[in-house]
Amino acid sequence: MAFKEQVTFFADEAKTRPVFGFKARSRMDLGATYDVTDPQGTAIGWFRKDFGKSLLRSTWHIGTPDGFQGMGQERNQTVAVLRRIWELIPFVGEIPVPWMFHFDFTAADGSVVLSSTRKPALRDVYEIEVPSVNGWQLDWRVAAAMAVALDALQSR
Repeated sequence: MAFKEQVTFFADEAKTRPVFGFKARSRMDLGATYDVTDPQGTAIGWFRKDFGKSLLRSTWHIGTPDGFQGMGQERNQTVAVLRRIWELIPFVGEIPVPWMFHFDFTAADGSVVLSSTRKPALRDVYEIEVPSVNGWQLDWRVAAAMAVALDALQSR
């Protein structure tokens, strides 16, 4: 299901200076596309979950207006399968998944353009890397939106 509410990131605690945000294009869609926009509402990127591929291993697609398109998956196939089994066990599935999982997003040539690594901590702590690839780098705002969406939308 889509997360229809607008998620806005602010530059200040008073929430007076928006920096970017994301919102689903449609409400009832298992593979909803989320648009990432700047403070003026101009599209700076998008992402969507690949529902079919995500049945075994969570898979996302990401893109930008300059034509870049990439794909991200859970880094570890074994953890992906174990998470799914865990969620099917009655009552146990209500306990948070004990395995940390991480995502890598790659360009068509296989170059990593975004990595999200969950750190061991009582609270959700992630290390996000946005490497430069052949002089091109994913907009940090699109990377941050994707990272937050992974945490918020990965039903865990």
